[in-house]
Amino acid sequence: MSFSSTLARLPHFESLPEEVKISLEQIAICQTFSEDQVIYLEGEPAKSVYLLEKGWVKAVRLSRKGREQAVLVLSAVDLFGDVALFTTGFYPGTVIALEDSLVWALPSLRLMERIERYPQLAQAFLRHLAFRILHHLQLVEDLSLRSVEARLARTLARYAENVDEQWIVPRRPWATYDAMAVRLGTVRDVLSRALKTLEGKGLLRVEKHQIVLLQPQELAEYEG
Repeated sequence: MSFSSTLARLPHFESLPEEVKISLEQIAICQTFSEDQVIYLEGEPAKSVYLLEKGWVKAVRLSRKGREQAVLVLSAVDLFGDVALFTTGFYPGTVIALEDSLVWALPSLRLMERIERYPQLAQAFLRHLAFRILHHLQLVEDLSLRSVEARLARTLARYAENVDEQWIVPRRPWATYDAMAVRLGTVRDVLSRALKTLEGKGLLRVEKHQIVLLQPQELAEYEG
C-alpha cells in the first residue's frame, strides 16, 4: 500500500487537496517495526510524526515505581507522535509495536514547513488533536468514575469487529489478561473477575480465540 492510499483512510486527512497529499508523500519514509520493538521513548526529541499503516502499537507512561499505564492502543490507520510536535518538542510517552507494524515517518521540521504552508493541513491536525483530547477526557472519566467492569465493557465494545454478523474481539497474541489489565488501570485478578461477571450477566461469551459480544449496545453503555 502507498502513502497516499494510507493517508486517504485517515479520518480528517482524507479530503486534503491533492497538492498537499503529494507534498506529504515527498517527505514520507517507510519504516517497519517488529513485535515489542520500541518506536520512540518518552522524553526523546520528537524527530518525526508517524502514520500507522499496518499493525497495532501502544503508547505508555511509567510511574516512578515502574508501573506501566497504557495511554493509547492504536490500530491502523492512525497518527501518533503529533502531540509533541505542537507542545514541548519531546515525546510525552513511549510507543511500542504490539505486533509487526508498518509506519510512515514524517520528519518534524519538514512537516512543520508544510503545516505553515497549507492551512488545510493545519486544520486537519487541529481536528485530529481535538478528538485525541476527547479520548483522554474519556480515559480520565473512566478511571475516576467507573468500575473495572464498566471500563472493561466499554473497551470491548469500542474495539469489537463485525464478523459474519457477529460482534467479536479477537484474542490477539499480545492481548493477554496482564496487558488488558494495564490498559484498564487494574490488575489481572480483578480483570478476570470483571470478565466473568459480564459473562454471567449474558453480555458476552469468552471463547478460546475471541470474545463474542452478545449485547454490544448494553456493553457500550454499561455502568455496572
